[in-house]
Amino acid sequence: MLSEEKIMEVLEAYDLTGSYRSAAQLCGVDHQTVRRYVKARDAGLDPTVRVQPVRETVTDPFVDHIAGWVEKSKGKIRGDVVHGKLEAMGYLGSDRTTRRVVNRLKECWWRENHRSYRPWLPEPGLWFQWDYGDGPTVCGEKSVLFCGWLAWARFRVVLPLRDKRLATVIGSLDRSFRLMGGAPTYALTDNEKTVTERHIAALPVRNPKIVSAAVYYGVTIATCVPFDPESKGGSEATVRIAKADLVPSETNLRDEYDSWDDLEAACVAFMDKVNSRVHAVTRRRPVDMLAEEQAKLHRIPDEPYTVAFGETRSVSWSSTIQFHGARYSVPHTLCDTRVWVRPSGDELVIVTIGDDGPTEAARHRIVEAGQASIVDAHYPPRKDPAHREPKATNPHEEAFLAIGEGAKTWLIEAAGAGARNIVTTMGQAVELCASVDRKAVDEALGLAGTAGRFTIEDLNSILTASRAQPRRADPAHSLQNGTSAWSQLGQHNNDNDNNDDNNNGNGGRS
Repeated sequence: MLSEEKIMEVLEAYDLTGSYRSAAQLCGVDHQTVRRYVKARDAGLDPTVRVQPVRETVTDPFVDHIAGWVEKSKGKIRGDVVHGKLEAMGYLGSDRTTRRVVNRLKECWWRENHRSYRPWLPEPGLWFQWDYGDGPTVCGEKSVLFCGWLAWARFRVVLPLRDKRLATVIGSLDRSFRLMGGAPTYALTDNEKTVTERHIAALPVRNPKIVSAAVYYGVTIATCVPFDPESKGGSEATVRIAKADLVPSETNLRDEYDSWDDLEAACVAFMDKVNSRVHAVTRRRPVDMLAEEQAKLHRIPDEPYTVAFGETRSVSWSSTIQFHGARYSVPHTLCDTRVWVRPSGDELVIVTIGDDGPTEAARHRIVEAGQASIVDAHYPPRKDPAHREPKATNPHEEAFLAIGEGAKTWLIEAAGAGARNIVTTMGQAVELCASVDRKAVDEALGLAGTAGRFTIEDLNSILTASRAQPRRADPAHSLQNGTSAWSQLGQHNNDNDNNDDNNNGNGGRS
């Protein structure tokens, strides 16, 4: 290939002479060379750049087919599938060649169809996003994780739910706003039935009940374009990290939850952790940014939106409420308060409103009128009346019970058996401790109580038996193998037999 200066010289010579051969003679090159550079210049190409001839490959006749399959599969078709289709069409190339062409066409497709986003720069006080994730199983019941995200502060809210019904969603929003210290201007979520009833002309038709609740809090509900989760990436990320941390798995090695209280406590700990660490984007802690954003959040009403919670009921001093003629228990701490009740399928949901917003207090299977559904866990533990512990009420009782656990056992058994002279025997047992080891008296009392022996004579008999020295067997009278008695076994009988014979003989002679 000629140098760039030589090429320019050839072109100038041609422009002067107008002849390939004349220009070639002037420049000392072949006339075909002059022709090639002139043709390249006339075609709009850079004559100083040599164009390599394009050779046809084995895949060229099939490129249009491959491109169509890539388009139809939206860039997901596999190379082995394409190769099988091409072989059926008479393709003779290798599998490696096919995969190389498929990968090149898929890269082109993804480059052309890739969604690019303008960086979203959230403003304080404007956007709150929420979504749901599958939570852990608690006591055989599947839970749902409500995952909220305040966009500017990157503040995350995670609440455990039993369902995604409208009242539950409104209660979760109320609690989220109270945790954040105010309500934003917009709240973005998916097109759940609780939010969007249907679409008309691609426009979402809102559920009027969620709209009413949003107006109550001064919030405008917005929904994503269907099947476009990327439009609310903040809440999606919250769902992802919440499930990774809260749902027991082989990765986090978290134990199963024994109760809903345990799951609630785990969610609170999770929020404290993620909101207190420095965010990778803002380089600040979300809890610190929330303190700034609260000035942009608008104040929410003191009372939660309760229209969707159902009906109010008063909690009696028996820690129960009445609903359709049946009684249902609630935690005893709610006695003499008012709660909200609503049916949910075949269950009755009872909601209480505290400083953090609505909280589910109890859930029962609906029973018929005249019946009751009582949960023992709603009541404080009570002592079993059949197993009462003795408690001293005077110095004499105190002195007896001070003997030990055996004395307590004796008194419980004696009282239960209706024994006579209990007080007298108690005093005599105390006097025994002055002359007999207290521990021995206590053990004797325990044995006497267990055996149902409640007199002072019984107590003395047990003490005497326990103090008696054990008697050791004489080896001469033992039949154990190896003793002298064992070696003489049988001989003693023979001697007796001989004596009997002698006696009989003597008797015969006399």
